[in-house]
Amino acid sequence: MSLDKTYRLVPGTTIFDSEQSAKGYHLNQFCMSLMTAENRAAYLADERAYLDAWPLREEQKRALLDRDLNAAMREGGNIYFLAKWGATLGFSFQQMAGSMTGMTEEEYRAMMVGGGRSVEGNRIDHAALEAAHAPGEPAGYATVTGAVFTSHVPAIGAALDHGKTEEPYWRPVFEGYEYARAWERDNAPDVVILIYNDHASAFDQSLVPTFVLGTGASYPVADEGYGPRPVPAVEGDPDFAAHLAHSLIRDDFDLTLAHEMAVDHGLTVPLSLMFGDVEKWPCKVIPFHVNVVQYPVPSGARCFELGRALRRAVESYDRPLKVQVWGTGGMSHQLQGPRAGLINREWDNAFLDRLVADPAGLAEVPHLEYVEEAGSEGIELVMWLIARGALSDVDGSGEVELKHRFYHVPASNTAVGHLILENRPRAGEPAEEE
Repeated sequence: MSLDKTYRLVPGTTIFDSEQSAKGYHLNQFCMSLMTAENRAAYLADERAYLDAWPLREEQKRALLDRDLNAAMREGGNIYFLAKWGATLGFSFQQMAGSMTGMTEEEYRAMMVGGGRSVEGNRIDHAALEAAHAPGEPAGYATVTGAVFTSHVPAIGAALDHGKTEEPYWRPVFEGYEYARAWERDNAPDVVILIYNDHASAFDQSLVPTFVLGTGASYPVADEGYGPRPVPAVEGDPDFAAHLAHSLIRDDFDLTLAHEMAVDHGLTVPLSLMFGDVEKWPCKVIPFHVNVVQYPVPSGARCFELGRALRRAVESYDRPLKVQVWGTGGMSHQLQGPRAGLINREWDNAFLDRLVADPAGLAEVPHLEYVEEAGSEGIELVMWLIARGALSDVDGSGEVELKHRFYHVPASNTAVGHLILENRPRAGEPAEEE
């Protein structure tokens, strides 16, 4: 089912949703640039030249030059951002608001003194509301076709980038992914939702978000201290990402939305393992960062429920897309303290067993067990539960098939784990939002 966006029918009102945000991203960032006196002076000295330095559409530039706030709103502007532009020009907020209603500042102020605009005559037209809810036939629905689970060790990326894949140390690791590359060629997705954690590349201690959904059109490869990996930049899917954001936030998952961010080895190494050395990644990728660096981190149960909500979000997208969800990170490893180098083969393989056969039970494992048994960085494995929760056997609406399993020790400082599960939903209606 399509998402309910009937808020767009409220007369005289522009709701700043994900689509508007994407449309007006550079316009609103331009407004943010006016928060310094130096930039305000440069803008006022030559408005057109300042605007031309930004990647704005001509319609957006014209709206600002014409002082047409309604046009700026249609072009994706948000009033709180545009207020900074208005302040630069010396406009009061009432003057700005009045201009959008066809009133002078004095007329608008008098209306507010008189009690403000009445809601009568300013509600949704019922005929328009009924038309909006009239059933239609979508071209198709997006489906989750499978889930990939893999470690994302940075040294694997270095081995790939420096031609070490045939060395005796590395050959067993890369042989374990030969099936995966063939499977991806035969089961090519349109979009991968890639669950990973940033490693102090896009997010430092000034901002520690728990869940971050990438809503941008592209993502550069991060420089993690050795220079960016020589791999393609990542192409996003802003329309699909906006849909996922709308659905997941309505499902009570509080997301941070990132229009811009660099992506590090947590995302690029899995892409290299699954797709090989390519000039362009063969599908679009939606990055989904999870904080597993600074406590508190989300529980396995929360991640599992997020995966279930993610499948509902995917299946409510009324366009035919083949979607894979990848859970990355782990397996057992510890990178700090006197226990550095910890590996727990028995625990890792029990995790893989339960991930396939008992994901709901596995989701109840407490953080302490991850840290004690799998090492301080083994907590990354909670991200695998998001991808597992996105498969249809979890709620009994389909089945999964284990296509590949691989485990190896070591790859630098960690154990390497890898699973591929194909999703086989039963024919019927897409998942309903709860």
